[in-house]
Amino acid sequence: MMKIKEIESQIVEEFDNFDDWMDKYTYLIEMGKSLPLIENEFKIDNNLISGCQSKVWLHASYENGKVIFTADSDAIITKGIINLLIRIFSNQAPDDIINADLNFISEIGLQEHLSPTRSNGLLSMIKQMKLYALVFKTKMQNQ
Repeated sequence: MMKIKEIESQIVEEFDNFDDWMDKYTYLIEMGKSLPLIENEFKIDNNLISGCQSKVWLHASYENGKVIFTADSDAIITKGIINLLIRIFSNQAPDDIINADLNFISEIGLQEHLSPTRSNGLLSMIKQMKLYALVFKTKMQNQ
């Protein structure tokens, strides 16, 4: 399994293939189409991420020492953004998720090209994913 830094580097390389942000948005939309979708049973209010303008449902499970994420959103660009985060965080150990600094966001210019509400949503998604990792880490320490 690839480390978070390696996945971030891949994403930066992929975004470097595009010269302007309209192409990068198109790429994000394409990424949203391949999002590992949340099961309908988990598409509930408790799994909605607060702080997002659009609806984003996020589910996490813990298997063999790794956190597995699935999600869905009612906005196509948001689907692409959450898919980027799932690509980085899913199948990673809780400590690696908690300690990830996510430099790729500034390297590809993502946050500066998002509206303020989408930028807040991005931060809310990251916060929620790290919170899930912290919960799984705490549960494992208490067993």
